[in-house]
Amino acid sequence: MQDVLTAVLMLSGALFMFVAALGVVRMPDLFLRMSASAKASSFGSGLILLAAAAHFANTGVTSRVVATIVFLLLTTPIAAHLLSRAGYFIGVKLSDRTVIDELAHQYDLRTHRLASRNPAISTVETEAASPESRAAAGRPRHSPDASDYAADEQSGRSN
Repeated sequence: MQDVLTAVLMLSGALFMFVAALGVVRMPDLFLRMSASAKASSFGSGLILLAAAAHFANTGVTSRVVATIVFLLLTTPIAAHLLSRAGYFIGVKLSDRTVIDELAHQYDLRTHRLASRNPAISTVETEAASPESRAAAGRPRHSPDASDYAADEQSGRSN
C-alpha cells in the first residue's frame, strides 16, 4: 500500500511539473508564464516531496518534507510576484491578447510607486500616477517599453 501511495504521489507531482513546463512554453507573455510555472511547479514539488515522506515513513524525513513544503508555499508566490513586477518595470510587453493593463495608469515609473485606490491617500500620491501627470513628465499613457527607458537615458533621467 505504501508503494502505491508513493507512486501515485510521484506521478501526480510529475504531472503537475509537466503542466508547469507546458505553461512556460505555451503561454504568450512573461506574466502568464510566471503564474503557470509558479503555481503548478510548487504544487508538483510538494507532491513529490510528500511521496518521499510516504516512502521513507520516518519522522525526521517527514518533518524536513513538511518544512520544505511550507518554505516552497511561502517563497514561490513572492518570488514570482517580484520577478513579474521587475518585468513590468523594465517594460516587458503584455500579450496582444491581454484585455486590460490595470497598472497602466496607476503606476509611476519614476518613483516606482503604485497609486492607491484608497480615498484616504493624499491627492499628491494619486496625481503622481495619473495619465495627465505621466504625460506632463514625458511618460507614456500605456505600458512601458524599452523605448521609454531609452529616451530617459538619452535625456539624462534615471529610474
